[in-house]
Amino acid sequence: MMTQAHQTDAAGFRRSGTGRKVLSAEQKARLAAAQANASEAQRIEKARQKDREDREKAAQKSTSPTAMSSAVSDDAATADQVKVPHFDPKHPYQFPALMPSSADRAVRSFDPSDFATPSHSMDEWRYAPINDLQDFFSPFEASGTTQVTAAFEDGTQLAAQTPANKGTSSTPVTFSRLSSDQLAHSPAGTVGKPTDLPSALEWQASKHSGRFWWLNVTGDVTKPIIIRIHGTSNKLDAIHIVITLKPATSAQVILLHTGVASLAEGVEVDAGQASNLNVTSIQQWDDGSRHLGNQRLHVGQDAQVQHNVVSLSGKIIRLRMDPDFGGPQGFLNMLGIYFADPHAYMEHRTMVVHNHPGCKSRVIYKGALEGRGARSAWVGNALILPRAPKTDSYELNRNLVLSPGAIANSEPQLEIENGDIVGAGHASSVGRFDAEQLFYLESRGIPEVEARKLVVRGFFDELISQIGIESVQKNLMSVIDRRLAHGESAAMTEVLEDN
Repeated sequence: MMTQAHQTDAAGFRRSGTGRKVLSAEQKARLAAAQANASEAQRIEKARQKDREDREKAAQKSTSPTAMSSAVSDDAATADQVKVPHFDPKHPYQFPALMPSSADRAVRSFDPSDFATPSHSMDEWRYAPINDLQDFFSPFEASGTTQVTAAFEDGTQLAAQTPANKGTSSTPVTFSRLSSDQLAHSPAGTVGKPTDLPSALEWQASKHSGRFWWLNVTGDVTKPIIIRIHGTSNKLDAIHIVITLKPATSAQVILLHTGVASLAEGVEVDAGQASNLNVTSIQQWDDGSRHLGNQRLHVGQDAQVQHNVVSLSGKIIRLRMDPDFGGPQGFLNMLGIYFADPHAYMEHRTMVVHNHPGCKSRVIYKGALEGRGARSAWVGNALILPRAPKTDSYELNRNLVLSPGAIANSEPQLEIENGDIVGAGHASSVGRFDAEQLFYLESRGIPEVEARKLVVRGFFDELISQIGIESVQKNLMSVIDRRLAHGESAAMTEVLEDN
């Protein structure tokens, strides 16, 4: 038997006499293992590639109406399973959050029968004095006892809208009461729908009695416009006011509420693209007045809207504001000031919906309560929808309780359904007079009543200076001074002694 001679080279391989490599058993095992590992790596990479392709195809199919309806059928057939749509990196905000938001749950309708009668068991009515508002919860006929007029701040009357001056540069603003025929061709009812039973009943009563007014701004208006709403009776009345701004226009509008009234009021504000609006609602009612209002605002693309609320007097004031956006880059600044008397109730609700990308909102409300039985409630909500990336939102509420027996409720809320935001925050507080501030002022020889005025003035000054309408700012400080001077009365003296 002949044997073949082998030589070992520098690499450690044995070579036969013909020069071929001869592998040892150990080397063969290593090579086989390496080949197996390479094959497994290729198999894993192919599997990953196929998975990526499958997910991309599924994401494309899931955005089609056919796929959506199919998904609904699948969910119905397999109710015990939760089907989550495939994530598409090209459309990260295609699908809404799985949990319903307040906007999804809320009823919005012009039909009063779609709403339940308010009660304290309902979240949105738990603070309100329900027993004193029962007549607002049933169908009624507007009494017509509330007068509505409009003029420039200097007293110049506004022109009524006619086919001849509609939308002309020579008449940049018109104000008219709408007939039933005009109502059908007006923007009334286009800025959202009523959000509760009283606002739906207000719509019906205003429509039945012809209580609609329309302020139409078609050019830049340099002088403030005052819409005076003056009540002459406690008989239940309803009015509806529509304010529209054409694109790239500007205006300052004041809604001034005075007199004695029981009023259900609807206000619609539509600020066109790139417009600039400052609208201020002042509630300066006589004692015993009741005012329920729903103000719906639409902020157009690139538009800037400042919405101010000043509630100074009245037995019951409950205002709900429902703003949304009509396009990207809108800015909404909401400022609120309220001063509740003994046994008065003031409630303000700001329900901001961010429904377009890159919009910004600021909500800052401050209130003071003076006297036993004074009550207030502020509820602020900012909802950021999945289709509104780059949102910037913040809300703040501060309450200053000036005397024992006053109650302030503060409830900020955030609903964030989008992780791609600039910021979203809130803050609230309820507190008494700062004893150190009063001590400091009195130690400088300032009487207590004057010291209290200075503290409250400082509390409100930040907002008052931002209102942007000089006449409103001066009037507001004058009213606050008169209210604080009431501290010298016998009733206030009793309150001070309790402190």
